[in-house]
Amino acid sequence: MGDFLELGDGRLSYEARGHGRPVVFLHPGAFHSAVWDRQATRLSVDHRVVRYDARGHGESSEQLPGFSHHEDLRRLLDALGIDRAVLVGCSMGSRTAIDFALLHPDRVDGLLLSSPGISGMVDRDPFTLEQWRLFAEAIAAQDNALTLECVLRMLVDGPHRMPDQVDPDVRARYAAMLIDNARKGHRSFGTGAELHAITRAAELRARILVVTGNLDTTDIHAVADLIEREAPHARRVTLDGAGHQVNAEQPARFDELLGEFLRTC
Repeated sequence: MGDFLELGDGRLSYEARGHGRPVVFLHPGAFHSAVWDRQATRLSVDHRVVRYDARGHGESSEQLPGFSHHEDLRRLLDALGIDRAVLVGCSMGSRTAIDFALLHPDRVDGLLLSSPGISGMVDRDPFTLEQWRLFAEAIAAQDNALTLECVLRMLVDGPHRMPDQVDPDVRARYAAMLIDNARKGHRSFGTGAELHAITRAAELRARILVVTGNLDTTDIHAVADLIEREAPHARRVTLDGAGHQVNAEQPARFDELLGEFLRTC
């Protein structure tokens, strides 16, 4: 990424470029900030764009007991002198953004939550539970290929497609990030200390755009439904033909939605 923030109990790898209104990108769990390559490049023309590898991902340090992703975000923004920003998160990144917005509402200009997770959620979709079962078996058997495949099935393909029905370039890109994390020694993608925000969606005061793919799991759609229903300034857009990684599968439409959101929030 180029720059590091030393935290005392670890470090974050980050990139900050461009000038203008700050926009911070938060990546999904198990991958790293490269998921935002396209958006960061395009948006840095007229915004101050920040993206970083969460602990346990990419070039950042390992996760230690007691850490929290939302606190790491606060410390990074403080170090960069950013008082307020629009937060753009996918999956775990959305989870972090929501916790941060509940703790620091005066520092959030808007939330774009793609395929959102939320702290306190529980996996219930039968497809996801089956993939977790297979994942545990693969770990126990030290079957790296099957471990990789289970994560791609959960976090790229989703329950409504077979692997050969997914854009092979998208799949290869996310597989490469998983392998890169493994080579760097990252084995745990824990959520850290959180707020249990699933009971607090009504407290979110920022303007929110929730973006989902229609091929994602029922768990993700349930979180999106919750935010749309309870957060007072939330609206939702669902894109056909996309799974969990909406910005990679529908990049042009995602960028269009992001641009519209930034102009209105």
